[in-house]
Amino acid sequence: MTRPLFALLALPLLAGCFERDMPEASDGVALFAENCVMCHGPLGRGNGVIAEGLDPKPADLTRIAARAGGTFPRAAVLSKIDGYTKQPQEAQMPEFGLLLKGPTVPVDVGGAQPTPVPRPLAALAAYLESIQR
Repeated sequence: MTRPLFALLALPLLAGCFERDMPEASDGVALFAENCVMCHGPLGRGNGVIAEGLDPKPADLTRIAARAGGTFPRAAVLSKIDGYTKQPQEAQMPEFGLLLKGPTVPVDVGGAQPTPVPRPLAALAAYLESIQR
């Protein structure tokens, strides 16, 4: 079998593996409850039990897409949660990268190829994307 033909036949199999491995928004609910509710509140609106004492105030996570012009900025959200893009003025936002390790799944972050992302981190981002209003 020639390489191009083999590649065409293998694409559906690979695509099926990626879809099956992708976490659902429901997979991120427990992670949100464990790591985010104290600051961002149970609905993600920035009104958690310790939000009053924080400066800057926690963001309303249900408005991420609205603040980004209507499209959920998946790559930026993943970087923010992971702590990769942390800025000095955001010193109170913890870095969750070490807590959200695990096997990786391919996530579409807008490039030509999916980016491997730890499954728990991808699950949390999927949950955040699901609560946008």
